[in-house]
Amino acid sequence: MLPKAKNVVTDVIQIDSDDEDDGGGSAVLPSRTPAPTTACTDQRGVSGAIHPPVSPRESLECRSFWKAGDYCVAATSTAPAAAGLLEHARVHPKFLHSNATSHKWAFGAIAELLDNAVDEIQNGATFIKVDKIDIAKDNSPALVFLDDGGGMDPDGIRKCMSLGYSSKKSNTTIGQYGNGFKTSTMRLGADVIVFSRATRGGKCTQSIGLLSYTYLRKTGQDDVIVPMIDFDISNNWPEPIIYGSKEDWSSDLETLLKWSPFSSKDELMQQFEDIGTHGTKVIIYNLWLNDEGIYELSFDDDDEDIGLRDEANQDVKRLHIKIAELRSHISYRLRYSLRAYASMLYLKKFGNFKIILRGKPVEQFNIADELGYRETVFYKPHMASVGQVASEVTIGFIKEAPKLSVCGFNVYHKNRLIRPFWKVTPDGSSRGNGVVGVLEANFIEPAHDKQDFERSSLYLRLEAKLKKMLMDYWLSHCHIFGYQTPQMSADKSKRKPNAQPPARNMEASPSGMHSYGGPIVREINLAEATITRPVTMPPPHLRRPAGRSEPQIVQLDPESATPVSRDNYVAEDDLVNKSAHEICQENIQLFMKCEEYAKKETELEELVRNLEKELEEAKGKCAQLAVLVETKRKEKTSSSNKAS
Repeated sequence: MLPKAKNVVTDVIQIDSDDEDDGGGSAVLPSRTPAPTTACTDQRGVSGAIHPPVSPRESLECRSFWKAGDYCVAATSTAPAAAGLLEHARVHPKFLHSNATSHKWAFGAIAELLDNAVDEIQNGATFIKVDKIDIAKDNSPALVFLDDGGGMDPDGIRKCMSLGYSSKKSNTTIGQYGNGFKTSTMRLGADVIVFSRATRGGKCTQSIGLLSYTYLRKTGQDDVIVPMIDFDISNNWPEPIIYGSKEDWSSDLETLLKWSPFSSKDELMQQFEDIGTHGTKVIIYNLWLNDEGIYELSFDDDDEDIGLRDEANQDVKRLHIKIAELRSHISYRLRYSLRAYASMLYLKKFGNFKIILRGKPVEQFNIADELGYRETVFYKPHMASVGQVASEVTIGFIKEAPKLSVCGFNVYHKNRLIRPFWKVTPDGSSRGNGVVGVLEANFIEPAHDKQDFERSSLYLRLEAKLKKMLMDYWLSHCHIFGYQTPQMSADKSKRKPNAQPPARNMEASPSGMHSYGGPIVREINLAEATITRPVTMPPPHLRRPAGRSEPQIVQLDPESATPVSRDNYVAEDDLVNKSAHEICQENIQLFMKCEEYAKKETELEELVRNLEKELEEAKGKCAQLAVLVETKRKEKTSSSNKAS
C-alpha cells in the first residue's frame, strides 16, 4: 500500500470475501467508516494513494490485446501497515489483463455483457442496446452497452467491479462466477467507464465508476484502483454522496475527467439522460487492435452489425461457389457476425425483451425450427442429480442438406449457447453431413468463459451419447438423400416424394455391394451431357469357380464408352432440356428400380443355386443308375454264356 496522502482518497477495488461472497479473493482491505452524516452507513474498502502527476488521457504504447500484458513490473517499496490495520494481498494491474485472457474470442466477451442484461429481465429489463460511438477527445471508436434493468446503487457498482464477487444466487441467472464483467470489458478494450442509476429503499442514486488499465499503467500504480463517485438524486437534483471529505470526492472526479472520454462534469451527467429512471450504461474505449494494427472489431463493413475484422476481410467474390455457400450459412456467419451470433445465443425466445444491435433488433433464431425429418430424443445421464429432468434433443436435417456438409449439436446451458455446431463425428467423415441437433444440457457446468464445458465424466458421456444419436439417425434417414450404407439398404417406404438427392449422383460403394454385385448405376454429367455406365459383376450362373479371383467393377472412360442407344437410355438432348429437379426425381425412381432389381437378382441367384444343387443330385443318381444298369447287363451276359 502506498503511503497515505492528505485529501487524496480513491475507492479501491475490493477483493475481500463477506458472507455472501461466491468464493472470490480472501484478502482483506483496510476499511474507512463514512462520517455519521453520510447517507450511506455501510463500510466500503477505501484506501489512500498518492497520485502521480496526471497528464491528458493517453493510450497504451502497445494496443494489441495479446501483447498488452508484456511489460516489466517495477519493484516498489510497500509501507508497513498502519497500527490496527491488517496486511492484505495486493492485486497488481497486470492481473486485469491476464484475467481477461480467459476470453479467446471477442464475441465471447460481448456475450458476457449481454448475459448481464438478460439476467436483469427479472428486474424489469426490456432491452439491451449495443452500439458504437466516437470519442470526441481522440476521434476513436468505443463500444456502448445500455440496458433498462434495475441498475446498481453505490454498493452494487462496487461489488460489480470487485474481483470474484457475485450477488447472483438464483439458479436461473446466467452469471454466477462474479468475474464476467471484468474479464469481458478488459478483453474488448483497455478501459471501461460505467454509469448506473437505481432506486433502493426509496432512495434514488446514480454512480460512475472507472476501471482503466491505461490509467493504472500510465500512473505506475501497483494496486487496482477504481475511481468512483456517487450522487443522490432523490430530490431531482444530483447531490454528491461523500464518504470521506469533499477533497476526496473532488479527487476522484478529477481522475475520471482526466482518464475517461469526457472532459467535464456536465458531459458526465449527460450520459445519464438516455438511461432513464433506472438502468446501466457501459462504455468500453481504447479498443484493442489486432497484430496488423487495426481494430479487432469492424464497424464499417455493415452499418447494422459488428464484425470480427480478420474474418470480414475475406473476399467472398473470389471464393469457390461451394465455399461461398458454406460461408453464407449461419454455422459460419456466427464466427464473424455479432448479429448472427446474438440471434442464436439464447435458446428460448424472449417475450418482452430485445437485443438491439446498432439500432436494429436482433431476430432470434433456433435452427431446430427449420430442421427436416425432425425427431426428438430424451437423454438423462446416469450420474445426474436427483430430480434432474431429462434433456430434450431435437435432431434432423438442415434445409440445405446434403448440399452443405454442416453437422453438429448446438448445446445450451440455462438457455445460453455454449457450444455451437459441436461436431462429434471424426474429421473427414461424410457420415452425419447435414444432420444438426439442439439441446439444453443443464447437468454439466460450462467453463468460465462460457464457450465450452468442463471436461467432466458427465461431459464425456454426453459426447459419446450424442455421437450415437447422430449415427443412429444417419443410418435410419440417409436413404432419403440416396445414401446407402453397408448396414442398411435404402428403404423406399420412408423416402419422401419431394426429397432431393445430392447434387452429385450416387455411386454404389464397392464395400456396400453384396457378393453378387451391385445394381447398375448411371452417372450423368450435366455439364458435358454424357453418360457413363459402370459394368457390374456377371450373373451367378456365369461366375468363375470358387477359388479364382472375382471380376472387379470397371469404370468405363466416357470417351471410349460404347454409344448408348436411345431405346435403353435417356437421349442427350432430352437430358439437357430437363430441369435439375426433374433429373433428381428421375434419379430417385431409377434408384428405387435398382433396389427392386437387386432384390429380384437375389431371389434368382437363390433359385439358380437350388437348381444347380438339384442338378448335381440328379447327376449323382444318374451315375448310380448307370453303374447299376451296367452291372445288371454284365450279369445277364455272363448267365447267357454259361447256359450256352
